[in-house]
Amino acid sequence: MGFPILSLVTFLPLLGAIIVLLLPSSSVRSIRIVSVAVAALDLVLGAILWAAYDRGAGGFQFQEMANWIPNIAVNYHLGVDGISVPMIFLTTLLTPLALLYSAYTIKDRVKEFFFLFLLLETGMLGVFVALDLVLFYVFFELGLVPMYFLIGIWGGAKREYAAIKFFLYTLAGSVAMLLGFFYIYFTTGSFSILDATARFESLRPFGSNFAAVSLAFWGVFLAFAIKLPLWPFHTWLPDAHTEAPTAGSVILAGVLLKLGGYGFLRILLPVFPSAFHYWAPLIAALAVVSIVYGALVCLAQWDLKRLIAYSSVSHMGYVMLGVAAAAYSLNAAGQEVSRAIALNGAVLQMFNHGIITGALFLLVGVIYERAHTRDLKAFGGLGALMPYFYGFFLVAGFASLGLPGLAGFWAELMVFRGTFGIMPAYAIVGALGIVVTAAYILWKIMQNMFLGQPNERWAGLPDMHSWEIASLAPLLAVMVFFGLYPTPIIGLINTATTAMARALALVL
Repeated sequence: MGFPILSLVTFLPLLGAIIVLLLPSSSVRSIRIVSVAVAALDLVLGAILWAAYDRGAGGFQFQEMANWIPNIAVNYHLGVDGISVPMIFLTTLLTPLALLYSAYTIKDRVKEFFFLFLLLETGMLGVFVALDLVLFYVFFELGLVPMYFLIGIWGGAKREYAAIKFFLYTLAGSVAMLLGFFYIYFTTGSFSILDATARFESLRPFGSNFAAVSLAFWGVFLAFAIKLPLWPFHTWLPDAHTEAPTAGSVILAGVLLKLGGYGFLRILLPVFPSAFHYWAPLIAALAVVSIVYGALVCLAQWDLKRLIAYSSVSHMGYVMLGVAAAAYSLNAAGQEVSRAIALNGAVLQMFNHGIITGALFLLVGVIYERAHTRDLKAFGGLGALMPYFYGFFLVAGFASLGLPGLAGFWAELMVFRGTFGIMPAYAIVGALGIVVTAAYILWKIMQNMFLGQPNERWAGLPDMHSWEIASLAPLLAVMVFFGLYPTPIIGLINTATTAMARALALVL
C-alpha cells in the first residue's frame, strides 16, 4: 500500500493516548474529542485494511519485518490474514463507540480513563497483527494493565476484588503460555509464528515426544482458555463484567475474550495440530459444558449485566467447539469440508459475538444510568415507556439467540454444521444451548423488562438520548447487514480457514 498500515493502525491509539496524557486534566472536552477522534480515525484505517486485503491471493499480507532483538531471534514482524482483518475491524469499531458513550457518562478522572482506554486498544490490535511469539506476548500482556485499572477505578462496589481476580487469572495463564513459547523457541530456534507453524510438528513429532509436547500444549492452552473463557476457567468473568464500567464491559466481551479464540486459531491449532487432535474430544467436551452450563446459569440470574456476562461463557463455547471439531477431523469423505465450515463458523462467531454482546452491554448501561438498578424483577412494561430502547434491545437480543436474518444465526449454523459432520454427539448436546438461550432472552429479559403492565416507578424514565443511539446504531446495522448478507465477511474469513484446513489435512 506504500506505507506501513499495520504499524499505523496499531500505534495510532498509543499516539492518541500520549496526546491525552499531555493535555491538562481540566481540559475535559478536549480530552474527549481527541480520544473519540483518534479512535474514529483508526476505524477508518481498519475499514481500509478490510477493503485492501486481496482475497484472491489470500495468506498473510501487508507484512512488516524488522530486527528487534536479533541476539535471541526476536523480530518486529506484523502481518494479517482473513482471520486477523475482521478482528481488527471489530476492535476499531467497538472502541470509538465505547469512547463516545463514555464521553457522556464518565465524570471522574476523565484524563486517566481515556488514556488507559486508548492504550488498551493498542494492546488488543497488536495481538491481531503480531507474527512473532514474543511480540504477541508483549501485546497480549499490554492489555492486562489498562483493563485492571479500568475495572479497579471506575467499576462497581466490588471493583477491587473483580480487578485483582481478573489480573491474577490472566497473569497465571500468561506465565504458562510463556513457558510454552520457550519450548517452541528451543525446538525451532525462532520465535516466528510462521516458522513454528511450518516446522514444529516435524521437529517434535507428537507420538515420540508425547509428554513434553503435551505439557507445552496445555501451557499455551491454559492462557487462551482463561481469556476465552472456557469452563472451568471462566470464574473471573462474571465478577469482572459485573463490576466493570459500561465501556469496559463492552471491550472486555467484545474484544478481549476474542484474544483467546484468536490464540487458538493463530498459534495452538497450527503449531500443535497432532496434540490438538489427540486432546480434541476432551476440549470439545469442555466447550459443550461451557455452552450448556453458561446458558443454564443465565436462567438463574436476575442481575441483567451478570446474565449477559454468563451468556458470553455460553456463546464463546461455540468458538471452542468449532476449533476442537476442526482439530479432530480426519481426511475422510465429508470431514474435510466440515473442518473448513467449523473453522469459518468459529471465526464468524467471534466477530458476531463481539458486535452483539457489545451492543447488549451498552444497553445495560443505558438502563442503569436511568434506573440505577439492574434487577430484572424491578422492571416491567418498559416497551411502552422506552420504545427506542425496547427496539434496540429486541434486535440485539434476537441476534444473540440466533434468529435467522440477524448476524448471530450464520455463525451458530456453521459451527454446528461443521461439528455435526465430525463429532455429531457433541453437536447434538451443544445445540441444547440454543434452546436455553432463547428461554433466557425471551423470558428473563424480554418478558420481565419490556412486557406486561408498566411499573409506575419508572413512569418518567426518559428514552434513549441521541448520543446513545449513535453509539448503538452502527452495531445494529452490522447485525442486520451481515444477517441478511454474510458473504463479504465469510468470503474474507474463508481465505484463511481453507488454507488452515488444507494444512491440517497434511498432518492429521
